[in-house]
Amino acid sequence: MTQIFDPGRMTTRLVLEAPVEMPDGQGGAAVTWEAVRSLWARVEPVRVSERQEAGAESATNSHRIWIWFREDVVAGQRFRKGARLFAVKLVRDPDETQRFLVCHCEEAAA
Repeated sequence: MTQIFDPGRMTTRLVLEAPVEMPDGQGGAAVTWEAVRSLWARVEPVRVSERQEAGAESATNSHRIWIWFREDVVAGQRFRKGARLFAVKLVRDPDETQRFLVCHCEEAAA
């Protein structure tokens, strides 16, 4: 079943970022983030899951982010909206027509 989506709802400007490994001077590497491009998106909150780890409470905010189809968007990248970061966990073409991508993301700490 094809999901009806109004592209006019893509009203949020995001920056797609990709991880880049840089030598840390000690034989290892440090991950930095490089802007790939700015794009329009629809950000939909999905759920908040709370949990306790080692006596501390934490929460994960899940989002569904719709963008125009691009072949270079993959899991492991992230979107930035100001100070907010959305880690891309899964990318799919919802109706396999190469019109849109739906990115399943978790909001990460900056």
